[in-house]
Amino acid sequence: MPKALLSVYDKAGVVDLGRGLADLGWDLLSSGGTAKALRDAGLTVTDTEEITGFPAILGHRVVTLHPKVHGGILAERDNADHQADLQEHGIEPIDMVVVNLYPFSSDPSIELIDIGGPAMVRAAAKNHAYVGVVTSPDDYGTVLDELRANGSLSADTRRRLARAAFAHTAAYDAAIVEWFDGRDDEPETLPPTIHLALERAQSLRYGENPHQVGARYRRIGDRSWWDDAVQHGGKELSYLNLYDTEAAWRLVHDVGAVSGRPAVAIIKHANPCGVAVHEDVVTAYTLAHECDPVSAFGGIVAVNRTVTREVAEALAPVFTEVVVAPAYEPDALAVFAKKKNLRVLEAPSPGIERFDLRTIDGGLLVQEPDRFISSRSDWRVVTKATPTDEQWRDLELSWRICGHVKSNCIVLVAGGQAVGIGAGQQNRVDAARIAADKAAGRAKGGAASSDAFFPFRDGLDACAAAGVGAVIEPGGSVNDDEVIAAADEHGIALVFTGERHFRH
Repeated sequence: MPKALLSVYDKAGVVDLGRGLADLGWDLLSSGGTAKALRDAGLTVTDTEEITGFPAILGHRVVTLHPKVHGGILAERDNADHQADLQEHGIEPIDMVVVNLYPFSSDPSIELIDIGGPAMVRAAAKNHAYVGVVTSPDDYGTVLDELRANGSLSADTRRRLARAAFAHTAAYDAAIVEWFDGRDDEPETLPPTIHLALERAQSLRYGENPHQVGARYRRIGDRSWWDDAVQHGGKELSYLNLYDTEAAWRLVHDVGAVSGRPAVAIIKHANPCGVAVHEDVVTAYTLAHECDPVSAFGGIVAVNRTVTREVAEALAPVFTEVVVAPAYEPDALAVFAKKKNLRVLEAPSPGIERFDLRTIDGGLLVQEPDRFISSRSDWRVVTKATPTDEQWRDLELSWRICGHVKSNCIVLVAGGQAVGIGAGQQNRVDAARIAADKAAGRAKGGAASSDAFFPFRDGLDACAAAGVGAVIEPGGSVNDDEVIAAADEHGIALVFTGERHFRH
């Protein structure tokens, strides 16, 4: 008679599984809370203590760590020596192990570091040629269906379940390592090892290009804002939709936080092509779109306030891939419903990532995510001219936008509206000229930002030619004096932040 050992933290479905196995003639072995749940349901259960001849000890720390349990799991059925050992020591084979572990990351502590559970899971997964190992309630129905149909689990099924089992214990150990990293008195910003346990959360039609396979993964046990977002309409999200929407959602929250006002950001190919803040959200969208209406075609629009019918009507005539906002009025959704391909996302605020990861050959480049560490109180005016109050507001907005634009970049802002963005250029002068061309005279009296210092005065001269009255940059060049002198020549204010925001 086949035997199944059941010991689970997540007891969802375990009674139905136990009843299904019992109906098929399986003996049930268990202990603790799982055994109680099965017995309370009227099922006959043999306690592991009866098998081992040894009670649970050390406050239940040692229950299944015994040769009569692990011998039964690890024995190869066609190995004569193994069978002789089982016969000599009175060990009966165990044909299925159903174990899932406490979700350590939800309430981590030393007492929740499971030992016996992972040991059984790994033993059963190692011996999957003979033993089925089930670590997820999602597999209970499939397992029962196959047993009812065929009388046993196929080799392919056992192999699939074994892979899932090792993934289960790997994620569990990764959570424990991360907890240790967070408990140090002076934790390292970047630890000596990083253990990523990810699960596929969303399959995509393809990746960046149609010949590439793509999917969205998330950390096991965690939920991101993507998992709680609601899509109200439109086609399935693509790889680039997700990538660009992430950029838009983070940018609009960043500029909204620093300004304290309604904000709209428009992203195209991961770069902002329009950003604005205004007390009226419809006006904020209009101003953001005016920055670069050509590039906004087919872009991603992020709004940090509830989208009203008026906002929806202003946006509807423009071809847009995705709109993302915290909420929508019913009338706004009705307007968007007429745009069959428009993806409409209602989403919570984005979280804060611990690491920024990029692949290189054989591994990853790892850094802290970029953040703004200085503020206006830390900045230094280095010219004779001082920014006006309105210029200070534009400088702050321009600086925030600048940190979200691919380097080298220049961002021109006037009256709370980005009017010109030059992104991703190999030299800063070209970035300034592109921004000025896009501004087409609208930057007069406004502010310019540069993500890194001007190595020569030509970059600042290009910003001055756009008509700005103030410029903000990190400073720190060997030619700072030359750049400051150029700003004084033009009669514009120059502010040094002391921090750089490259984005590659």
